[in-house]
Amino acid sequence: MSDSTVAATASGGSPKISKVSEAVIRIAGNSQDGIQAIGGFLARLAGRSEQDVMTFMTIPSTISGGPSIFQVRIGSGEVLSSGDEADVLLAFYQHSYENHIAFLKDSGVVLYDTSHVTPNPEWQKKYRHIGVPISELTIEAIGGTAKDKGKNIFALGLIARMFDLDVTKLERLVAERFRGKVATVAEMALTAFRGGYGHSTATLGELYQFTAPQKRDKEQVVMNGNEALAYGLLAAGVRFGSGYPITPWSDLMEMLRSELPKYGGTFVQAEDELAAVSIAMGASYAGHVAVTGSSGPGISLKGEAIGWAVMAEMPLVIVDVQRGGPSTGMPTNIEQSDLNIACYGGHGDCPRVVLAPASVEDCFYTAIEAVNLARRYSVPVIILTDQAISTRIEAFDMPDLKTVMQDLTPDLTPRADHKAYDLKAVDGVTRHAPPGTRIASGIYPVVTGLEHDEVGHPTSSPKLHMSMTAKRRRKLQALARTLPKPELFGAPEGDVLLVGWGSTKGSLYEAVENARAAGDSYSCLHLRNISPLPEGLEKIFDGFNHIFVVEVNDEGLYGYGQLAGLLRSRYCDPRIKGINKTDGLTWRVRDVLSSVKERLSVPKH
Repeated sequence: MSDSTVAATASGGSPKISKVSEAVIRIAGNSQDGIQAIGGFLARLAGRSEQDVMTFMTIPSTISGGPSIFQVRIGSGEVLSSGDEADVLLAFYQHSYENHIAFLKDSGVVLYDTSHVTPNPEWQKKYRHIGVPISELTIEAIGGTAKDKGKNIFALGLIARMFDLDVTKLERLVAERFRGKVATVAEMALTAFRGGYGHSTATLGELYQFTAPQKRDKEQVVMNGNEALAYGLLAAGVRFGSGYPITPWSDLMEMLRSELPKYGGTFVQAEDELAAVSIAMGASYAGHVAVTGSSGPGISLKGEAIGWAVMAEMPLVIVDVQRGGPSTGMPTNIEQSDLNIACYGGHGDCPRVVLAPASVEDCFYTAIEAVNLARRYSVPVIILTDQAISTRIEAFDMPDLKTVMQDLTPDLTPRADHKAYDLKAVDGVTRHAPPGTRIASGIYPVVTGLEHDEVGHPTSSPKLHMSMTAKRRRKLQALARTLPKPELFGAPEGDVLLVGWGSTKGSLYEAVENARAAGDSYSCLHLRNISPLPEGLEKIFDGFNHIFVVEVNDEGLYGYGQLAGLLRSRYCDPRIKGINKTDGLTWRVRDVLSSVKERLSVPKH
């Protein structure tokens, strides 16, 4: 924040006002304190104010709750990551203060609740401390014993005053949040907010104002990755879904459950994961493109049924919101360790399409792409997101809904003849006729998980099995030929190429920007199409001395992670090496750069 600060002269004892182009605010407390609500208000306000924004949150995996953070980075210009360091730390408890103060910039500000935090004298020399009795003042503002229910909104008022935020828009957001509840709840929240905003500015010492953002041509929308995926599926024409609750897929499931009926659709909560995927496949067989989803443990359970969808060549969209594993693992932490099961999970030769959206906006468009690929190639398509991107809030341009909205009503037009698995089809691509379609020849196809002939009748013919296996393979090879070559961020030649996928994109792009500003020759390649891979990647690799695949998964037995392993098996290129971690947190820009420096310093044998 101080790097872009222009101070305004204070007068009459008023606090100094400084202009800033961006700020990183970390809110630390317990999950029961509603700190995610504070961060959500700030993020959505930024989006409605034409600013760029990105968030990051951690929540405990226990039902009883526990320590939690919500970090929001707001900028008048482009924001690529949630930030390496915080300008402001809002600490509700002693553990919040002690565990997160090291994340502050050297000139950072600690805003803390004097009711629960005793500052460290040594840290007071390094950081500017502002103590406010938040809990007591919340009681004064709203009365009673509701301090733990209202102190988050009181603290939001303090932040709003510190950064001179738009009070009218914030109050509207607060009112929207509590719409549908009894009127007194919203009134109490607004009273708490106004209490915080009206707290003496002399205590704050210095106030900040964001520089005016660049005027945008389009209206912005603000949402998280799960929401963007849900709306993308709706826009794509999906009208049926089924699932079973599991963190962090559950929020997406609940949104589909509530939104699909508004568009004439249905969502079924099944009794388990096996039932959920089977119900979805039944809907796809009926002529729709259905969606199901889960996280790693549930995807494992769905594996055999996904094999049926491959064999039956059934269009199906499967969302895997990855979390830490294996087994129950770390349910509320990020990890990118499901790539192998997405690409290869299941028995037999079982090709499927795998896509990995790189941002919240990309979640919306990837959902549409997944539906279209599932329909075009009659294949299961897995969308690999993760805990970070599913809960991350970003602002992006409102999609042109008139252009992207699709109607997927089943086509029951009568046909003279139909072979669901016609071996003469170009590139092996065929589509099912929805049940109920009249076929004049009277030969109606059968759908089965057994190997089959061209109309689906089971067969044990070695020749047919070879032909059908090749058919299922060829259509994905045909898809690969149509995929656009991913764009390089940076120069087409240089010393280091960073390769990433999924939610790491912003951190890698920012790492490249910082490295190039320091005179290092870095570029970045971010992959959305994981299986099949786009053609021509080897030509991009040829332009660099070192290729590091940055992932949030383990380095494995041989020193590289899951995407790196996929790329090494595809291109047999020993320059492809891994930079990995499994701490359940997103990559910080500084950690990416330090890891690269460390790898480059290792002497060659």
